[in-house]
Amino acid sequence: MEPEAGPVLYQKLRVWEPSLESEEEEEEISEQLILDASGPHDSSGNKAGRLPGAWAQLVAALLLLAVGFSLAVRQLYSSGASPGALGSGAPPASGHSHRPGVYHHGAIISPAAECSRLGRELFVAGGNIVDAGVGAALCLAVVHPHTTGLGATYWGLFHNSSSGNSTALTSGPAQTLAPGLGLPSALPALHMLHTHFGRLPWPHLLVGPISLAQKGFLVDTSLASALAAQDTKGLCPLFCHANGTPLGPGTRVTNTKLAAVLHKASLAPTPDLSGDALLSLLAEDLGLEGPSVGPRPTLEPALQLPVPQGILFTTPSPSAGPELLELLEASLQSAGPSPAPCPPLPQAAAAPRSSVLATVDSSGSVLLLISSLNSSFGSGHLSPSTGVLLSNLVAESAAGAWACPLIFHDISDDTEVDVLGLVASGTPAAVRVMTHALLSHLARPQTPDQQGPTESPRACGQGTLLQVAAHMEHAHVSSVPSGCCPFQGF
Repeated sequence: MEPEAGPVLYQKLRVWEPSLESEEEEEEISEQLILDASGPHDSSGNKAGRLPGAWAQLVAALLLLAVGFSLAVRQLYSSGASPGALGSGAPPASGHSHRPGVYHHGAIISPAAECSRLGRELFVAGGNIVDAGVGAALCLAVVHPHTTGLGATYWGLFHNSSSGNSTALTSGPAQTLAPGLGLPSALPALHMLHTHFGRLPWPHLLVGPISLAQKGFLVDTSLASALAAQDTKGLCPLFCHANGTPLGPGTRVTNTKLAAVLHKASLAPTPDLSGDALLSLLAEDLGLEGPSVGPRPTLEPALQLPVPQGILFTTPSPSAGPELLELLEASLQSAGPSPAPCPPLPQAAAAPRSSVLATVDSSGSVLLLISSLNSSFGSGHLSPSTGVLLSNLVAESAAGAWACPLIFHDISDDTEVDVLGLVASGTPAAVRVMTHALLSHLARPQTPDQQGPTESPRACGQGTLLQVAAHMEHAHVSSVPSGCCPFQGF
């Protein structure tokens, strides 16, 4: 004799237990849904003593709906679709992930972690590489006053993947504001670059730097080391303790005067006016009759050099760009892409203190920026009404001998266009260091999609070399100098 078929019960899933009533109520509902064909029925076809058929069907339908919804929620969570932070290491929806330094959208590398983070935030807010790079440069002007600032001179190189054009940001010959003090050009230079190629509103880029200057930032190891090696006489009280000793790592610094200057610059409708607001205050500080007016920063087509593997771009004179292209052309013609040993350090040569950053997106657009105060903390003159350190890059200085950013547009592969960006700082042999780096790249082609950034020593033991690239529709931080330059991306 076959065993009698048991009742079919519709039970709740555990995920819904907290929101329903007690287990006794569940058992009662379950009993009401027992399918029993043998029991007595009333005249309407319902089992005697049970809920009417319409009510039973309604309860069953609601429980089935709950079961279906519960299963859908379980499936959603099991598929890993919970929200995560942009740029995290979690695999994207496409099911694949990348090593650190390889990103789907964009990447930025700079000497300060706070500024790399700010650049990434501008990417996430919908900005492009110019927004991210300019925002990070303004951040560095606050947190790294020993290498850059609003008193610095800027050079830049921008490759636009949409048009295929490369544009150079040039500051022109160094100008003198007052004896031993260079004419600042950072604000008009960065504002001009953003006006032509940025996407976000100009004031948006200054929100982060203004906040850092107003609310304070922490002294990092780089700044603390520079302060320890510097005569802080002209830097106190901003960068000193009450007893006159320099600030150490982790100390909070506020620069409210600089925050006010940045706020005024954020309201300036044109690049010239953003620079004039600072110059007027500096003229008052120095007792000058009026702000000096010299050659303004300009945007002009980058220098080009076609080579068998693609096209090289760099900045024009008075930067070191022309010298770099001459050396690269001679090296490629004489021996091909085979790097010579690292160049020797010039005798009695002093490297200007400078700051570099690089941004890249997955389409192949690249921005390289390099700035300098010439010496550590520039002239050492801290403007009391602006909180700005002025450079000692004056009219007789070799203003651009340290600047030669380089972009290589590789067209050797018909199926994929690669772009490489290189920028060096902190070495008097920048041209030869850059030549060595590019020839090394050409001699040993990399496959950046298969590996993360390599930690490299200082550029031939001389200064800092940043490398970014675009390859196979991804943005790459190709090389991270030892002990320098945090990177971010998403």
